Amino acid sequence: MSSRALCRRVALPALARRFPVSVSQRPLTTQQKEIVKSTIPALEQHGVTITTLFYKRLLEAHPELKNIFNTAHQATGEQPAALAHAVWAYASNIDQPEALSTAVSRIGHKHASLGVLPDHYPIVGQHLLVAIKDVLGPAVNEQVLAAWAAAYQELADIFINFEDHLYKQHVQTPGGWVGWRKFFVSHKIPESEEIVSFYLRPVDQGALPEYHPGQFVSVRCYVPELGSYQPRQYSLSDIPNGQHFRISVKREMANASRPAGRISNVLHESLPIGAELDVSMPSGDFVLDINATTPAVLISGGVGLTPMMSMLKSIVSQQGPSRRVVFIHAARNGRVHAMKADLNQIVAENPMVSRIVFYENAAEGDTQGVDYDHTGRVDLARIRDEAVLPDADYYICGPQPFMKAQSKSLEALGVARDRIHMEVFGSPRD
Repeated sequence: MSSRALCRRVALPALARRFPVSVSQRPLTTQQKEIVKSTIPALEQHGVTITTLFYKRLLEAHPELKNIFNTAHQATGEQPAALAHAVWAYASNIDQPEALSTAVSRIGHKHASLGVLPDHYPIVGQHLLVAIKDVLGPAVNEQVLAAWAAAYQELADIFINFEDHLYKQHVQTPGGWVGWRKFFVSHKIPESEEIVSFYLRPVDQGALPEYHPGQFVSVRCYVPELGSYQPRQYSLSDIPNGQHFRISVKREMANASRPAGRISNVLHESLPIGAELDVSMPSGDFVLDINATTPAVLISGGVGLTPMMSMLKSIVSQQGPSRRVVFIHAARNGRVHAMKADLNQIVAENPMVSRIVFYENAAEGDTQGVDYDHTGRVDLARIRDEAVLPDADYYICGPQPFMKAQSKSLEALGVARDRIHMEVFGSPRD
């Protein structure tokens, strides 16, 4: 895909006449930056209202974009809240956009896995400006709109350039591609009562690319009741082998506050051996530094262990006995502890690898010392001598509260923040 193709803009005559998003590369003026910063209090107060209206109108006007957006996150309000925070963060850092580099990388990788293109950015910009104007009313005059149009274009260009770089990397990678590629399910292997591993092979039987341990793919399935495709991100749970990808998916059941995970249930119930689905090129910047020789401490909660297993297998296959690894995992009990046998085998065969497993409530048949090591929730202070190692890097994956708790605990134990790497695994209710 050429950079010329990636830089096209679509015509949006009706909205463009009201709130033009410039394609100019001119930098924001000092006055425009001050205007944008003056809107920060309003964004704090009304941001979610703005983004909720934005998504509603955007998807009504462009229903084809439902193939990109997670409709479950629209229904729960998670996506509008996330966008509101992103807009606020950009306004707050408009004098130093480089401060957003971490967020740009994380979001840009996700965009690339979903096939977001430059053509989408003016559509989003027009509807976002309309929502800002409609919610904030007379406070948003032409000068304010012009400042925000210029600010949005600056941000859009940052993402477009970043994603253009990713797309070029994908094309240049042997076996790589841009967009969606058809795969079929060659095997389904239960890993626990809740998690199933799907082995995915390309329909075209072509080569598969190498990927970094910790990366994910997007998969999408057609959902008849929605009349659209729905994409989800799942970490690759094995090391590259040139034959297949493996994703390990937790089936999300309904509870009192949330409906059942739509796509995880489709995958578990309605995707038999031989079924086809669309898969993206591997993406993501939550990756293991495979060239490091210092210790790696891998901390996971629940299904967050899937990228950790890829990292662990990469270390033992490429670095053997030269690198120490501590694998810390939290599960409710042995029935839902996925890949337990694989982990135990790796530990038994590799003296430099140790495991520390916490079961919140051990079930009948769970044996301490064999299946798990401690009861209760992960307590890093309790295992400080085993978990806090000189010059170690810490990789954390799991639910948001779990990650925040472990990161805070590590910092309290003296671990430098730049040694802590985190990733939310997939979507909260996929």
